Amino acid sequence: MRFTTFHHNGQDRLGLIDGDQVIDLNQAQPQVNADLRLALKSGVDLTAAAKAALASSAARLPMASLQLAPMIPEPGKIICLGLNYFDHAKEGGRDKPEYPWFFLRSASSLLAPNAKAIRPRVSERFDYEAELAVVIGKTVKHATMDNALDAVFGYSCFNDISVRDYQKKTPQWTIGKNFDQTGGFGPVLVSADELPPGATDLRIQSRLNGQIMQDANTRDMIWGVAETITLLTECLTLEPGDLIIMGTPAGVGQARTPPVWMKHGDTIEIEIEHIGLLHNTIQDEAA
Repeated sequence: MRFTTFHHNGQDRLGLIDGDQVIDLNQAQPQVNADLRLALKSGVDLTAAAKAALASSAARLPMASLQLAPMIPEPGKIICLGLNYFDHAKEGGRDKPEYPWFFLRSASSLLAPNAKAIRPRVSERFDYEAELAVVIGKTVKHATMDNALDAVFGYSCFNDISVRDYQKKTPQWTIGKNFDQTGGFGPVLVSADELPPGATDLRIQSRLNGQIMQDANTRDMIWGVAETITLLTECLTLEPGDLIIMGTPAGVGQARTPPVWMKHGDTIEIEIEHIGLLHNTIQDEAA
């Protein structure tokens, strides 16, 4: 199943994708909350509801006509990995980390598909990062490699846009990763059953103004989805609607000679094979 979130009449609505059209899933199946996180937390059978909606005569809306929102506008937790591809660690002058470099994003940093990514007035070092997003569908603690993927509901695209000089102001990366409207998320969530286990062996790219900047494969991650969930749940409980953002491959702007920074008017695309394409444009913050 393929889902999206769109904004309609002042509300965010959970959509079920049917070709190039979208069904308002709450409208077609009222037992399904219009917020994906709350729908997952309620324990409703989303797969069954989606199948029933697809088979029904529920109204369809052209997806191209919709104002999209972040796939989950207010996730419970947004846990990100740094240096999770061998080549990206190397281009940053680092060896393979012994343990994942985890950091957190906030919901206020999220950015809707097709919306303007705001380049802050305090920095020109505005960088792209193509990443796989994992949406947790079940509560899990002390997962094992054998059952960790059972907790995954689906996968989406993420652009972990980073303000590099602020990222480097402190040993903790949080401040450079939480500027407003910098975490592109969506536009499609694909249920886990439609992809290889752990979303492995999928091509992942970023394209800046149409030029390929990153071109890799999710099989090149140092820690895959199952191992990441296993390590995280040694420490904390993952809950429905939590996100794990799985790190970026080589080719980021700061590692290039000379560095490449996104600027006003640029377009940035993140595409993951069999999942979708996330598109945003860059806009300077108003004075």
